Amino acid sequence: MGRRRNRGRNISGVLLLDKPEGMTSNKALQEVKFLYKAAKAGHTGSLDPLATGLLPICFGEATKLSAFLLDADKHYRVRVRLGETRTTADAEGEVIERVDPSGVTEAMLRDVLADFLGEQQQLPPMYSAIKHQGERLYKLARKGVEVEREPRTIRIHSLQLIDFSLPEFEMDVHCSKGTYVRTLAEDIGKQLGCGAYVSGLRRTGVGPYDDQSMVTLSEVQHAFSEKLFKEMDDWLLPLESALAEWPQVDLTADAAFYMRQGQPILVPNAPTSGWVRLYTNETDFLGVGQVLDDGRVAPKRLMQVTN
Repeated sequence: MGRRRNRGRNISGVLLLDKPEGMTSNKALQEVKFLYKAAKAGHTGSLDPLATGLLPICFGEATKLSAFLLDADKHYRVRVRLGETRTTADAEGEVIERVDPSGVTEAMLRDVLADFLGEQQQLPPMYSAIKHQGERLYKLARKGVEVEREPRTIRIHSLQLIDFSLPEFEMDVHCSKGTYVRTLAEDIGKQLGCGAYVSGLRRTGVGPYDDQSMVTLSEVQHAFSEKLFKEMDDWLLPLESALAEWPQVDLTADAAFYMRQGQPILVPNAPTSGWVRLYTNETDFLGVGQVLDDGRVAPKRLMQVTN
């Protein structure tokens, strides 16, 4: 057998993609991976096809950090339409029920929003990518099959009402991982007694990232067609940007050597618990560490980036 061909560039970094409406997250990932000719790429949490906004694309070694972004808090700008309940809890679904929402006041809505703050149990929707006996729930839902789902613990950190113009309202949502905004909107509609669904959804934040440095798919496609490859690479953020909110631990050359061998080490002035960013020479990102119960710092995800 011959040697396996190199399937792409060994680039590493994070692209903050503004996912367009009507495209699945995986389709957007594959398009960007092709345009960058990247050997390895992954995204950090799906957006519904109708949703737009921040979809961090991790290339190369950055894929080792994607799980941490999956676990991070998310921010959304969501538009909710009152008076209708739909099968998918968004604009794509069929109408199940209509109720006149004209009796809902802004004061009533604010009171209901306050009830949804904090930790709570949320039942995942049937139209989701969760698997049941190996099959995606949304595939079962399209067959008219409904299965029992286990509620998940989520946390709504804040709900800020931006606009109230019946039959719609707009709000900013700051929530934990695993939160289904469609279900949140539907539950708000139930509590108001008129039903609701998501008519527009845009993700504006993932962990340390916000929507200020996003690049559209059209911009990436244009840069590729014009052969602006350096500009494309300049859009990539460094690996450690995904962990910008974590404390930094600086290692000596000797400590870094043992860390690369997989050995936990005692680092003076390190945090006493939690996850940390590991650096050598104060500027060279080595990877992710975790503080053990005995105070030593153990390597968990080390990078292998060659300049």
